[in-house]
Parts: sequence; C-alpha cells; structure tokens
Amino acid sequence: MASAMKIAIVDDEKDMRQSISQWLALSGFETETFASAEDALKSVGTDYPGVVVSDIKMPGMDGMQFLKKLMSVDSALPVIMITGHGDVPMAVEAMRIGAFNFLEKPFNPDKMTELAKKATVNRRLTLDSRALRRELSDGSTLMKKLIGTSPVMERLREDILDLGQADGHVLIDGETGTGKTLVAHALHAVGAKAGRKFVLVSCAAFDEESLGKKIFGPVDQGGGLPLVEEARGGTLVLEDIEALSQALQAKLLMWINEQGVPAETRLVAISNLQEQGKTSEDVLRPDLFYRLAAMKITIPPLRQRGEDILVLFTRFSEQFAEEYGCDAPVVSAQEAAQLLQAPWPGNIRQLINIAERAVLQNRRGSGSIASLLMAEDEDAEASMTTEGKPLKEYVEAFERMLIDNTMRRHKGSIAAVMEELCLPRRTLNEKMAKYGLQRSDYL
Repeated sequence: MASAMKIAIVDDEKDMRQSISQWLALSGFETETFASAEDALKSVGTDYPGVVVSDIKMPGMDGMQFLKKLMSVDSALPVIMITGHGDVPMAVEAMRIGAFNFLEKPFNPDKMTELAKKATVNRRLTLDSRALRRELSDGSTLMKKLIGTSPVMERLREDILDLGQADGHVLIDGETGTGKTLVAHALHAVGAKAGRKFVLVSCAAFDEESLGKKIFGPVDQGGGLPLVEEARGGTLVLEDIEALSQALQAKLLMWINEQGVPAETRLVAISNLQEQGKTSEDVLRPDLFYRLAAMKITIPPLRQRGEDILVLFTRFSEQFAEEYGCDAPVVSAQEAAQLLQAPWPGNIRQLINIAERAVLQNRRGSGSIASLLMAEDEDAEASMTTEGKPLKEYVEAFERMLIDNTMRRHKGSIAAVMEELCLPRRTLNEKMAKYGLQRSDYL
C-alpha cells in the first residue's frame, strides 16, 4: 500500500513549528520539523517523499533563498510558504519562482490541511510518474516483469535480448492483452538506444489526416515536433500499425528507406490483428511488411503458457490483497485446474481482472474463482482448453504454486513450510530445485 507522504516544516520559531506539526499530524500526515533552512536541506532533496511548509522570514538563509535552492534541487517539489501580514507581494514572487502556494498569518488550520492535501496528491503523482519512467528505462526491471518459466516465455525473453541489441526495425504481433507494449518498452530498454527517446502513438486513435501530421508533420502551431523528429535517435513505436492507410504506409516506407542502415531511429510496429483472423501481411503493403517482418516477435497467448498462469495469478492477487488490505484467496486444486484450462481470450488483462475480483470476493468471504471465470464467459465450460495435457502437468503446476505461496507467506522459513505442508526437509529441497524456487527470493 502507498506510504504516507511527509511534511517538512521549516520555521525558526519553535512554537509555530510545533503548532503546525501537531495540527498536520492530527490530519494524518507524517511530519518532521527543522529550525532552519540549512538543516532542512540536509534531509530534503530530489525525490523527497512529501512537501515542504516554510516560513519566509528566517535568520540565515531566508524562505526565498531556501525556495530557490529547493527549486534548483527538484523543481517539482511542492513548497507552501508562510508569510506575515503585508508580505503578500513577496509571496506572489515566491509563486513566480515555483512555490506551490502560500498562507498569510494568522492562517486557518483547516486551510493549511487543505493545501497540504492538494500538495501531497500533486507530489505523489510526480513521484509515481518518475518511478514509472525509471522502470520503463530499466531493462533488467522490465525483463523481470515478463514473468514465467514456460518454454514460450523463455524464448520470448531470448528474442527480446537478441533483437534489442540489433539495429533493425521490429514487428510485434499477438492477441489483445498479451503485453505487446511492454515488450516494445523492453526492446528499447535492453538495446543500444536505451538512454534515448521512446515515443509511442496508437495509429487507431486518429483520423488519417491528423495521424499523418502527428507522425510526419507539419504539426499544427504549438503542437511540438512531428513524432519522427521527436524520436530521432531513439525508438518510435506505432501501435495498431494496421490502421495506417495505404498512403501513410507509403510515406512510412519512404521514411524507413531514407534512414539507411543502420537506422538512426528504430521503428517498432505493433499489430493487433490476430483476433480478427488476419495477419499483418494481409493488410500491410508487401514492401513495408517485409521491411518490418525481418525481425518479428509474436507474443504467446496466456493459454499456451501452462503453469505461468498460476504464477501470474498468485502475483496479481497478492498485489491486490496488499492494496485492499486483506488476505489473498487460497487456490484449491480444482480452481488451479480451472485456471489452467480456461481459454483466456483477454489474456493477461483478463487474468489481472479475475485476480482483483477474486481478492474482493475473498474480502467479503463469498464467491469462487470458478464463478468469476463463468461470469466472464457464459460458455466457459464448453470453451475450456482441451489440448490433452497429461494429469501430471496439472499436478506439478498446482504443487509448484502451493510451495511458492507457502514460502511467500512464511517469508522463506523452511521449518514453517515443512510443518504446514507436512514435508521432510529433503523432499521440500528436491521439489524446490525441481520447480526452480530459491529460498533467497522469499527472505
């Protein structure tokens, strides 16, 4: 669950510091106080997990100097300035420099709380956005998101690492909800252009004229650079490539040819045609298709990923359980088999949805995973996959999930897991080795 935002209170008057701190603490904030700007700067820096409340008039470094220093360290840090009567022009100047807002003494404590709440919401959005950008530029982090030990996922990760290092353009296809955009991010993050621009647009979101201007220009006044310029030297991702008209396909091919080899800007095209019974080859110009399909990645559907389904369900349900402050549902052997046999037309997105609803059901103490699967598909029983998997595979998948869940719940305590599952040490060690489970991952 999200941690509480901090409020750093900076004021040379002890009574004022304590008064503001006590009030904000009663309002649910975690506060820390500083008698001077110099002291505060030792603790408040880039990515500070909160906001700052500071008096303007202080000995030594005053509030305005402090504000300028904070803005040079982190320009998105919300700073609420406290000003005495008659210092409003100074407060307005503080707003111009970058202050979030100001309060004039004597101020209403409720007004302080209201401003603090707005500032912390603003700060959380900023920090979440930064964390996401860092995550999407970190190849190792992204590869860890491609969870699974099934042969098709092992092959997918190898393809990403191989093609990520290559210079050519890439075509990604697969069913809806399989994670094609995540793979595009991973290709960029593990390649030579990792530190450069990653620009993504959905071709299906615009009409032909608007899309042509957005990609190739000229953009409308004030609209910034066309995407081919914005992405120069990095990666340009075109989602729903099949939505490009023949004219825009020709223009895209011309742009590709003009770049030469190796390409200055890598193009990653994402196709969403599999559900329609078509392929990229059916709708793209042959010359464009073959330029892109020389390096092609097809994302496997969830139903082909075997026990990965149970691993993913466990991860997602644990995340939602933490978010909602309740226990994750315990999956029975019958429910594990149903999860493994489900057709999963919505793939990972559908699995995430089922996991969240299973957690909410468990919190209420009613419902079952089977009922959720049936609700998603009225013909669920008839559409269960019947690919003739041997019973041994289902048993092993459930066994792995059971050991994995128990290890997580007991934070890697071998003794506790042995006791709960009634397994001798040697048998548990052998099964963990068999399923690739490492105790260190649970500590």
